[in-house]
Amino acid sequence: QVQLVESGGGLVQAGGSLRLSCAASGRTFNIYATAWFRQAPAKERDFVASITWSGGRADYVDSVKGRFIISRDFTKNTVYLQMNSLRPEDTAVYYCAARGTGTYKYDYWGQGTQVTVSS
Repeated sequence: QVQLVESGGGLVQAGGSLRLSCAASGRTFNIYATAWFRQAPAKERDFVASITWSGGRADYVDSVKGRFIISRDFTKNTVYLQMNSLRPEDTAVYYCAARGTGTYKYDYWGQGTQVTVSS
């Protein structure tokens, strides 16, 4: 099992920045990739960004390209999401997720952290 704990959410004005953290514990050697998803009120949970655990390949949804940066720190088993130039439409609960090799399904999820961007 892998446990994921997010932190770093909060309230920020439009144009501001936040950095989310996702600390992984447990069988982290099973992790192939981690990702951030977000869910706004009354909407589905959407993919935001992902990064492979070993190779560092990153992918982003178009709406955050150039504004968000996903990264990972092996020494701390932590994945970060640096969010810049935040917009009110970025307001959502942000979830960290992880998946193992041989699957595209994210099996492990954190509890989520709220990000609110005021206009």
